[in-house]
Amino acid sequence: MSVFAVSDLSLRFGGVQAIGALSFSVNQGEVFAIIGPNGAGKTSVLNVITRVFDPSHGRVVFEGQDITRLPRHRVVHSGIARTFQNIELFEGGTVLDNLLLGRHRFGHGNFFAQWLWTPAVRDAEAASRARVEDVIELLDLMPHRNSPVAGLPYGLRKVVELARALVTEPRLLLLDEPASGLNPEETRELAFWIGDIQKDLGITVIMVEHDMSLVCETADRVLCMNMGQLLALGKPGEVQANPDVISAYLGA
Repeated sequence: MSVFAVSDLSLRFGGVQAIGALSFSVNQGEVFAIIGPNGAGKTSVLNVITRVFDPSHGRVVFEGQDITRLPRHRVVHSGIARTFQNIELFEGGTVLDNLLLGRHRFGHGNFFAQWLWTPAVRDAEAASRARVEDVIELLDLMPHRNSPVAGLPYGLRKVVELARALVTEPRLLLLDEPASGLNPEETRELAFWIGDIQKDLGITVIMVEHDMSLVCETADRVLCMNMGQLLALGKPGEVQANPDVISAYLGA
């Protein structure tokens, strides 16, 4: 069953077309990968979904709700979370601090309730901390939970950003080049975690990625873009063998 869809989606920057009349849908619980050469418009699709950019034309629908013009700060409240190509963390805080910030979408009572530290506020705070600890355990971050982010290696920072997205309890997770900068061992761990996120947590995943080994191992379906448009859509092996896809990557 389709849980997410874009239809006739277009995005222009002046005379430059970043996305052109793109349509696709993603099924509940699916890992859906978007691939393509540099400049194909892959990240632009995620930026339209999360309201970084306003589309020039088309619709974005999630769980039956049109979110094309949803206010940007409401995207996470609708059940969508994302990671970024360039890591966006608060480097002055610890891993735990950064993950707790991801719980901001869950209300802990009004100002006066928080000021009085009522039982309801205490219960909500305890529930948030328990959820954060669950994600820390899931992604093997326990040895680093109190470590400043600024002192962590690049690969661990990528895991922390993934963890922060998960603590928002998304139903749709957008991953923007999650394997970028990772070594082969870290990429294998990432593939394992994506499988857990899909199967154990039941989260639908849309992933923009260049690493075809990760795509082939984790994705149920793959969409290949070129110059902002759909070039191929299907199973990973089918798309990888498509002559148009090979030509887009390697030239005719």
